[in-house]
Amino acid sequence: MFDLAYAMGTGGAGGGTSGGGFGAFVPLIIIFAIFYFLLIRPQQKKAKQHKQLLSALKKGDRVVSSGGLHGLITGLSDDVVTMEISPKVRVKVSRGSIAGVSRKAEGES
Repeated sequence: MFDLAYAMGTGGAGGGTSGGGFGAFVPLIIIFAIFYFLLIRPQQKKAKQHKQLLSALKKGDRVVSSGGLHGLITGLSDDVVTMEISPKVRVKVSRGSIAGVSRKAEGES
């Protein structure tokens, strides 16, 4: 019983090589590439599109906030958007919380 344990325990004297060097990093590189193309790159693309959407906002656009408020933009500043959600009811929301433009204002195509 102990002979088998001693036989398995001898490490460095054999003729086999340990899997060191560049070959050990190949699986890690492949995993990183998969994560990059499936997770990181699409997220960066989506963030870039959202940033372009926020920079293109203008007075009169109909927008939807991330909280679900639909409204018409009546005022803009660097980081605050004033939306009219019903006649004579205006709310201020953070510019970053605008989720999207629901449709263009009346008169535009």
